[in-house]
Amino acid sequence: MKNWIIFSVVFILSLSLVISVFVFWKADEPFSDIEQKAEQFAIDTKALAVVEDSYVYNGNKPYVTVIGVDEYGKEKAIFVPMSLDENSMQEVFLAEGITEDEALERFRNETAVKEILHTKLGFEQPGPVWEITYISKSGSLNYVYLLHENGQWWKRILNL
Repeated sequence: MKNWIIFSVVFILSLSLVISVFVFWKADEPFSDIEQKAEQFAIDTKALAVVEDSYVYNGNKPYVTVIGVDEYGKEKAIFVPMSLDENSMQEVFLAEGITEDEALERFRNETAVKEILHTKLGFEQPGPVWEITYISKSGSLNYVYLLHENGQWWKRILNL
């Protein structure tokens, strides 16, 4: 009887683990698919020669930010709309603004932070922005946006 109980518990835990992994994998699939399409689109339109990173940025309009190097060796970020429309694509040379580390440094100088969740470069109405998502010392979720061009604070969404 004891062996059956142990077997049942192990079986149920294993089954739960397999189902959880499958659900997370399927949930991430649309993001992976659009990121791969955006990377290929950036290469096909010759906006980038080499892709280094890509991620989905959801602002007022959703974009896939594709970071890489163009044919002249300059680092660039390409903001590809979800529709993969070449006319709506935006780009910025990374050297023409502040880096991720500089954005985080400016942010940390003015804000009490418990944990930084992520930092993303995205495209909003004023142009390229650094989105910093963090948990404050009080435990609330917060978003801060710094302009890529000069590091000025653009928008804050606090205490969610």
